[in-house]
Amino acid sequence: QVQLVESGGGLVQPGGSLRLSCAASGSRFSIYTVGWFRQGPGKQRELVAKITATRHTNYADSVAGRFTISRDNAENTVYLQMNSLKPEDTAVYYCNANHSLIAGVRYWGQGTQVTVSS
Repeated sequence: QVQLVESGGGLVQPGGSLRLSCAASGSRFSIYTVGWFRQGPGKQRELVAKITATRHTNYADSVAGRFTISRDNAENTVYLQMNSLKPEDTAVYYCNANHSLIAGVRYWGQGTQVTVSS
């Protein structure tokens, strides 16, 4: 069992930065692929970025070059550094962990609100 807790959201002006954290409890977090998803008002949830157990990363086109995902397995934490934020980045951001070896084993956090507004 893995529990995920997101933090770091808030209100920021356009062009600003935030760093989100996804802290995991439970063992062997390092073998999970971890993704950050977001759901804006009236929109479907979408994948923003993900990082595998081998630290391979993928990004949505809309955030490539602005967001960076990283992981600290010693701290059981995955980060999402968000720079050059835009109003369209406003959403609830969720952390998701998928077991790399066992299909169907996945967990979600409760989400953290990010609002980009002047």
